Amino acid sequence: MINFNVPPYTGKEMEYIKKAVENQKICGDGEFTRKCNAWLEEKTGTIKCLLTTSCTHATELAALLTDIKEGDEVIMPAYTFVSTADAFVLRGAKVVFVDIRPDTMNIDENLIENAITDRTKAIVPVHYAGISCEMDKIMEIANKHHLFVIEDAAQGIMSTYKGKALGTIGDFGCFSFHETKNYSMGEGGALLIKNECDVEEAEIIREKGTNRSKFFRGQIDKYTWVNYGSSYLPSDMNAAYLYAQLEMADEINEARLSIWNQYREGLQELSDAGKIALPFVPEGCVHNAHMFYIKAKDLEERTRLIAFLKKNGILAVFHYIPLHTAPAGQKFGRFHGEDNYTTRESERLCRLPMYYGLQKDQVDYIIGKVREFYA
Repeated sequence: MINFNVPPYTGKEMEYIKKAVENQKICGDGEFTRKCNAWLEEKTGTIKCLLTTSCTHATELAALLTDIKEGDEVIMPAYTFVSTADAFVLRGAKVVFVDIRPDTMNIDENLIENAITDRTKAIVPVHYAGISCEMDKIMEIANKHHLFVIEDAAQGIMSTYKGKALGTIGDFGCFSFHETKNYSMGEGGALLIKNECDVEEAEIIREKGTNRSKFFRGQIDKYTWVNYGSSYLPSDMNAAYLYAQLEMADEINEARLSIWNQYREGLQELSDAGKIALPFVPEGCVHNAHMFYIKAKDLEERTRLIAFLKKNGILAVFHYIPLHTAPAGQKFGRFHGEDNYTTRESERLCRLPMYYGLQKDQVDYIIGKVREFYA
């Protein structure tokens, strides 16, 4: 069986975990946490990066920093993971879903402004498959209406929009290092902070509401409880696992892009014949080959395709069930406007195996079986 995903592994992970243990500092903000933060800051150009226990927690931290509260509204696509909404629902906000673009599966930037009310507090663009939303338009709308922008860049590390790293364009950006992502620490994430004025408060909330970070930097001689907060610090052993991959980030990225391009070239003929649709990368966007998907004609055809591939030893999967159709989505949110594409396109999409270490002959085999199905 060709698995859908295999977590990345470079060979140095256990060595670095052992070093973290020998350092006798396996809780948060140890040597490897600091190294990961510094690497991400240098790579993305963000003012500050704070490693977290998950992308979910990074988004929760952003919701706290933007003072999201009961009665506020937050605009986002319904085609996303539940964490995108949960972070704001936990604060008592109403989630307002708008339709997506069928070409990128990202939020339709032209529908956002019409969904804004006097209760709107933030826009949350989701960079699906590591391909950027139209951030110029989104930032223009946000600035005009004095709204926060929190980028869900869970899939977006190493991707850029017009030369800017995803996660660094809005007020806050959130990365994921879950085992299904391009770089992994099992469970983990990171918060990217654009403005210097937000850094100290972010450190305090992340450290259970204490000014412990300033204490460790020698800026104060003791630390105390100064605000509300929670524990968003990952273990340094998890950070050690991640750092082994960040050291090889470019190599991993190039390998994934090679697989993505192989899929694209091998399936282009089916796309040209109108039998499937392939991913679209807009001008100005550089993606990270987070996933490769194809779109079947409809739900029935996709169901048969996934079953056919599984029968032939290939694990392919569909993705999100749109949040506005879920019980919690109906309870905590509303869909603004028409659902022209969100449900229809989600029912067509099929994700093919994609991971660091997937072999060229395996990709050829998968391409061959997709062609066979459509023959």
